[in-house]
Amino acid sequence: MGITVRLCSDEYFLKIASVVAERSTCRRHHVGAVAVRDKHILATGYNGAAAGIKDCLELGCLRDEMKIPSGTRHEICRGIHAEQNVIVQAGLHGVSLEGSTIYCTHTPCILCAKMLVNAKIRRYVSFGRYNDNQFAALFEEAGIEFDLEKRPSSRISYLD
Repeated sequence: MGITVRLCSDEYFLKIASVVAERSTCRRHHVGAVAVRDKHILATGYNGAAAGIKDCLELGCLRDEMKIPSGTRHEICRGIHAEQNVIVQAGLHGVSLEGSTIYCTHTPCILCAKMLVNAKIRRYVSFGRYNDNQFAALFEEAGIEFDLEKRPSSRISYLD
């Protein structure tokens, strides 16, 4: 029998964010986010239309139809970003994100970065890059630690 290597916390929570992303209803990017404090999950979010509203899987993508490049014109989209949804979910359940780490499959757009600054997160960890790098200067100014890790394996390891 081979030796099982235990995942580090960052890889563990990035893998969870990847699974959360599978719920996405976006046709362009599947993005998942997990808010964590003291190694406990506080909330999760993925990108897609507002709850109870028809989504892009059903109606098609407005941004594709209008040939809008990724990372621009965020207002022309049915979807809510994963980071926005993680903030909303935490708020709905009365959970503060202050001092938390957000694990997300992509780096944030500038709008999400502003919201995360106001939510007072401490750290942001990702393995993918979104087509908007304006967040970096804002995070640096706000004192939010940012780490770009390698993409975790999609393989699930467990003993039989």
